[in-house]
Amino acid sequence: MQLQLRTVLNHVHPLKSFVYADVRLLPRVGTSAARIEARVEPRKNGRPCCAKCRRPGSTYDHQPLREFKFVPLWGVLVFLLYEPRRVECRQCGIHVEMMPWAAGKSPMATVYMSFLATWARRLSWTETGRAFAASWDEVFRAVTWVVVYGLLHRSLDGIQAIGVDEIAYRKGHKYLTLVYQIDASCRRLLWITERRTEKSIESFFTWLGKRRSQALRVVCSDMWKPYLKIIRRHAGQALNVLDKFHIVAHLNKAVDETRRRDAADLRRHGDEVTLKHTRWCLLKRPANLTMKQAGRLRGLLRVNLRTVRAYLLKEDFEHFWNYVSPTWAGKFLDRWCNTAMRSGIAPMKSKAKMLRSHRDLILNYFRAKKEYSSSIVEGFNTKVKLVTRKAFGYRKDDTIKIALFHALGRLPEPEHAHRFA
Repeated sequence: MQLQLRTVLNHVHPLKSFVYADVRLLPRVGTSAARIEARVEPRKNGRPCCAKCRRPGSTYDHQPLREFKFVPLWGVLVFLLYEPRRVECRQCGIHVEMMPWAAGKSPMATVYMSFLATWARRLSWTETGRAFAASWDEVFRAVTWVVVYGLLHRSLDGIQAIGVDEIAYRKGHKYLTLVYQIDASCRRLLWITERRTEKSIESFFTWLGKRRSQALRVVCSDMWKPYLKIIRRHAGQALNVLDKFHIVAHLNKAVDETRRRDAADLRRHGDEVTLKHTRWCLLKRPANLTMKQAGRLRGLLRVNLRTVRAYLLKEDFEHFWNYVSPTWAGKFLDRWCNTAMRSGIAPMKSKAKMLRSHRDLILNYFRAKKEYSSSIVEGFNTKVKLVTRKAFGYRKDDTIKIALFHALGRLPEPEHAHRFA
């Protein structure tokens, strides 16, 4: 049995300059679970390496026996037992030796932390701990170690397209500003801050650096003025593609505001039926309407109301996204804005003025050959919400940053002899 366990450990987790001297299975006794203990010893004539400078030195003394939690085998807890040596280093003084299976003072083996982090990407941290006999804090420390390693070793070269957006992640108008890389070859979370201010997006470009900022070719954002201002200042050479999702959302808001005004006017004249239960008939895409909603919309379109005209204007604008040429798209946009301004519908006139003021930035969508849009960013935002929802929220901002980088950052991971599924 001992020989078989040692063979398995040597296969899945070989140790350089160390050997598994004694491996034994301790059966379950009372309330204590069964466990496998593997005693690790240095090879004969092997010199310890300083954990600070990684250079070999002479042995100064030995510390007490330590336990390192290892990956469970067949549902049995596994521990590595070792008496760390202290190294008398000529440059650094006396330090504990570097142990290839451990990081710092952590009581968990690095391969075990990688194992927990792999499963924590699929399950909630609480469920991961329950499945593999670890506490929530151990899972958190494992994920943190993997994320810190990934952030230190990730490459930031070759970034040409980014998307900037913000999401509300907590009550009380608490926002996260997020920047994603949206190149076709690599899509990942690049940067997070827990504020939505001009300084927050400014700090991103400071972090990215002048050389990388000037290498950007496309930046997707919404029409918030601080975003446009800072992007123009630091990445003026890039095409600033405006958020298609938010443009459509603005038009939907104009239709809904018009509906509310018309409904109030009709109620004052005693009509409470015409616009009742019509909100989603007007805001949903025609292809997504139920049979009842489609019939309700057909009846509503026969009525001469500002709401109906606003709805038709909104639907007409959908043709804008079908153009290929920026020139022809611009002509359609100008024609549509003129029609909206002559409609006499105040909410639609307001949105037409907004579109006119951002005309060149809106047409960048076509100049970028429709290869970049906010759909990628919105997809990432949905995943961000799923990460926070899976944990029922995080109490600390640093914790949510670690969770999001772990799930969406595509960070490099430490290399081990054994890969986990």
